[in-house]
Amino acid sequence: MFERLAIDWMRAASQKAVADQLHLSWDEVHAIQERAVTRGLARREAETISHLGVDEKSFKKGHRYFTLVNDLDRPRVLYVAEDRTEASLDGFWSGLTATQMDGVKAIAMDMWDPYIQSTLNHLPEAHSKIVFDKFHIAKHLSAAVDLVRRRENKQLRAAGDDRLTGTRYDWLKHPAKMDPADRREFATLKDSALKTARAWALKESMMAFFAYFYERPARKHYRWWHNWAVRSRLRPMIDKARMIQRRFENIVTYLKHRITNAASESINSKIQWVKYTARGFRNKTNFKTAIYFHCGGLDLMPAAH
Repeated sequence: MFERLAIDWMRAASQKAVADQLHLSWDEVHAIQERAVTRGLARREAETISHLGVDEKSFKKGHRYFTLVNDLDRPRVLYVAEDRTEASLDGFWSGLTATQMDGVKAIAMDMWDPYIQSTLNHLPEAHSKIVFDKFHIAKHLSAAVDLVRRRENKQLRAAGDDRLTGTRYDWLKHPAKMDPADRREFATLKDSALKTARAWALKESMMAFFAYFYERPARKHYRWWHNWAVRSRLRPMIDKARMIQRRFENIVTYLKHRITNAASESINSKIQWVKYTARGFRNKTNFKTAIYFHCGGLDLMPAAH
């Protein structure tokens, strides 16, 4: 009963806070968490999970990462591995049964080559099941728009024109989410002859691709967009158009599967909260245990006697 109480408290507070309240050492509380995760993982059955999301999470500064595999239908972390290499994801696939492997209908991920290669090597018919996350595409395009804006703003300010000063977040936000006054002011900018306005229109037009339900008109829209982008004379947008072209066959798979990594982002937010409340972790093993504890959807409690 005491261990059950500690687990309940740790779900809502940091290990240090729980240790203080229960008059335990940090190591004692952490041992309770480790036992809970070990139990939970041992109890997890070999379920068929249709839609997976592969994501990464930074451990500390300096490009140190974890690879996460998430259940997108019932948001939870299924697998955690150190680094973000091909081998990091290989460990997940090798732990699945043949029935589980056949049950995977689609997998959302960003365009990270090691994840792609691991999936192609292990998952049957992976070419038709990999879906590059549309929010990742939007992030790439938004970064290109911002690069165009920064370069143009520098030129305009040198000429005494400050129209783009302070507008960075306006180009990243959807006009429907703006206050009426800000929306009117932004309308003037987006309808202007500014290079940034053209870059923004390109981004919005590409994202309209994801509203299609049928592949043939969607491909037609994409071909129109790609021709416009590569002739735009906006180097950041041209570079992104070429990147999207290389990856397009696993972007168009969205129309069939209609999955995104939004659930993974929600899990990432929870993991960020765990990191914040812990004020960091002593090592990667402790961080991995905390991810499973808070985000694994595990049966953590000791058996009742």
